[in-house]
Amino acid sequence: MQIYVNYEIMYPSIKEQLRDYYPESEIKSLYYLIMESVCRLDKQSVLLGKDTQIFPDEKPVIEKIIEDLKKFRPIQYILGETEFYELKFKVNEQVLIPRPETEELVERILNEFTVHRSPFTVLDIGTGSGCIAVALSKFLPGTEVYASDISEKALEVALENARNNQTDVRFVRHDIFDAWPENLPQQFDVIVSNPPYVTPEEKDGMSKNVLNYEPHQALFVPKEKPLLFYERIADVARERLKPNGRLYFETSAVYGKDTADMLRNKGFETVRLFRDISGKERILTGEFKYNH
Repeated sequence: MQIYVNYEIMYPSIKEQLRDYYPESEIKSLYYLIMESVCRLDKQSVLLGKDTQIFPDEKPVIEKIIEDLKKFRPIQYILGETEFYELKFKVNEQVLIPRPETEELVERILNEFTVHRSPFTVLDIGTGSGCIAVALSKFLPGTEVYASDISEKALEVALENARNNQTDVRFVRHDIFDAWPENLPQQFDVIVSNPPYVTPEEKDGMSKNVLNYEPHQALFVPKEKPLLFYERIADVARERLKPNGRLYFETSAVYGKDTADMLRNKGFETVRLFRDISGKERILTGEFKYNH
């Protein structure tokens, strides 16, 4: 037996339950995600159909999602997946949720290397869900993509995402502050990273769904060392990039210019800081001409 719920009735019910927690524009987006995940109805089907078909066993699932949303648990963790660069990714509390500005980082690498005809190697440091590495592997056929992370549980998620998206990414557990592992190549054409960069004093401005649920190890750096990971990765890149190799960072909007200056001081050339979709300077690139 099916229960037919009209869209005009269904949406206001959800909006009423969530109106004290989220703005209406976000509630509508959440509604479409719920319909797609639980009822297998995309946004267009919901908008065009006079009725949204809800099965009896789907109603408690939707109710549980609503309760989790009231606790500010991110919808991506609730549903167990998200979309990044038109690919589906599994996510859970062991990994950061991929964000639109990181898609811009991937886009910049793709634009600069799509015409690169020779096979080349990429290393994604602090891969998390694997979103950067998997997207690059998917859309740069023939590229050797490696990815590292300190978290074994994050690597399990990343490996599953690579398999689900039919890509061949080689994952290695590695702490970037440790000695170079034997199971990674010695040099790369591209090193990319979206490392931790949030300082403790920035916590007050963070939303509850990030602060209470996303892994702090992947978010925070000590107050006195905001560029801790950028400096270390830049030093690694000096040793591990091939001549004329490129380093790509997603940076903090607060410390973007400082990070760019740090790269210049370490000998990187053609250092460029780009604005993201929100107008914040957060995408950083630099070239290392010679390996000393």
